[in-house]
Amino acid sequence: MGKKIITGVQIRFADADCLGHINNVNLQHYFDLGKMEFYEKALHKTIDPDDESLILVSTATNYFRQTRLHDDIYLETAVEKIGKKSVTIYQKLIDRTTGEVNADCRTVAVGYDFVRQETFPLKQEWIDSMQEYLWNPEDIIVR
Repeated sequence: MGKKIITGVQIRFADADCLGHINNVNLQHYFDLGKMEFYEKALHKTIDPDDESLILVSTATNYFRQTRLHDDIYLETAVEKIGKKSVTIYQKLIDRTTGEVNADCRTVAVGYDFVRQETFPLKQEWIDSMQEYLWNPEDIIVR
């Protein structure tokens, strides 16, 4: 089993509706926090508009349980698949109290040159680094 990045999430009052339910759009913001930490730890990069990095081309989210204002939640982020031009990042939003997965997200990202505004094949050093975070398929199944 590869490494996974654990990211704590602080739910803000503004993230909730009048019933204390966290809006699905805000869950995407939480997943983005995990992806930012992934870029920093796995690629040793930050998002920089004058550099090369990953850019998202597809995101799919499944919602299993409600996330509420007072939930204690965190993210697990890892790599599901690495190709020549893309990587699939897999994330789980987990309730720390129950251990249940509230939502999961798969994101496909490609190498992108922000100056030239074009994609490129993943750099070998990125592939090597991301392989440390490659999960086994059994670890990805939500139970």
